[in-house]
Amino acid sequence: MPLTDMPDFSDDLLAEFAARRTLRVNTPVIQPAEPFLDMAGEDLRRRIFLTESETGSSLCLRPEFTIPVCLRHIETATGTPKRYSYLGEVFRQRREGAQEFYQAGIEDLGEKDIASADARAIGDAMGVLSRLLPGRPLKLTLGDQAVFEAVVKALGLPVGWQKRLIHAFGDMGHLEALLERLARPQPVAGLDPQIAALVASGNEAELVAWIDRTMQETGYSTNASRSPTEIARRLQEKLQLAETKLDGGALILLREFLTLQLPLGDASAALAGFADAAGLDLRPAIAQFDARLGALANAGLDLAAMTYRAAFGRPLDYYTGLVFEVTEQGRSAVLAGGGRFDRLMTLLGATDHIPAVGFSLWLDRIETARVSP
Repeated sequence: MPLTDMPDFSDDLLAEFAARRTLRVNTPVIQPAEPFLDMAGEDLRRRIFLTESETGSSLCLRPEFTIPVCLRHIETATGTPKRYSYLGEVFRQRREGAQEFYQAGIEDLGEKDIASADARAIGDAMGVLSRLLPGRPLKLTLGDQAVFEAVVKALGLPVGWQKRLIHAFGDMGHLEALLERLARPQPVAGLDPQIAALVASGNEAELVAWIDRTMQETGYSTNASRSPTEIARRLQEKLQLAETKLDGGALILLREFLTLQLPLGDASAALAGFADAAGLDLRPAIAQFDARLGALANAGLDLAAMTYRAAFGRPLDYYTGLVFEVTEQGRSAVLAGGGRFDRLMTLLGATDHIPAVGFSLWLDRIETARVSP
C-alpha cells in the first residue's frame, strides 16, 4: 500500500467513526519527542525517528496518535467527555512491514463510567473490523494491568520492586528475569565498605553527611544533578531492592497467576478463586473487572470470542487497566489494539484527572487480510 494512497476502505472506516459520534482530528506529523520518550515505553522509544529543531529542541516523526490527540485536547481546552477519531500516517521502525504506514482509531476521553467506556472501546474495535472484514472470525485477547498491580501490591513487595514488575507487565521475558532475581537476590558488587556500613546502620543523617563531604572534597557538588540526600536515598533503595527476596510461596503464587488463560466469561470466577486460595485481597480490582464483563454482556458482545490472559499486556508504558488486541482467528497479525490510560492526560499537563480509553487499527494489516483467502 503506497504511503501516498489512503486505504481503499477509508470511506467505510470514516463512516464507522461518524456513526459512533466521534470528532475526526488530525495532528502535526512533526511532534515534540519528549512525551514519547518519557511515556510511550521502551519498545516504541527504540523505533522513533528523531530529529532536532533549529533551536535544539528534540522532535520526532509522529510514531502513534494517542499522545498527539491527548495533547491537542489539552491545548484546545475542550471539555469532556469527548470522542476523537483519527486516520493518518505514522512513522516508526518495524521488524516487518513499511516504516511509514496508516493508522486509525478512536480515543474516548473523560467518560467516568469506566466499565461502559471499556466495553464501548472493545465493541467499537470489533464492530469496525467486522465491517472491514465481513464474515471473518475475530479473536480478542484481553489483559488487565490493574489486576496485575493488585496482585503485586498484595504480595507486600517494596514499592521499588512493585514499580519494576508493573513496568515489565506484558513483557514476559523481562518479567521472568525479574522474578528470577527475586528468587535469588544478588548483592551489589564494588560498594565502598564505609558506605555499606553506613547504609547498614540505618543512620541516614550520617550517610548524607559522608556523601556531602565526599562531594565537596572532589568538587563534584558544583555539577551534581542530585543532592546528597537524594543520592543517599537512591542508594538505600538500590541496596534494599538488591537484597529483597520474595518468599517461595509468594513467588509460586505470582507465577501461578501469570499462567491464567481462559475464556473471558470464566475469568471473574477464576480470579476470585485464585484470590481466595492465595489469601490475597483483590476485591476492588475484581469488582472493576466484573463491572466491565457486565457492560460487555449488556452491549451484546460475544464473550466466547474473547480470551483473558493474566500475563497479557501491550508495549506502551501509559496503560493503566484494560489492555486488548484483536486478531483474525488462526492468524497472529494484530489488527487492532488498545486499552485504558487514565494517568496519561495528567502527565501530559491536564489540570484535572481525565479517564481515557481507546484503540488503534493497523490499516496495512487489515488491507492484507482483506485480500487474503
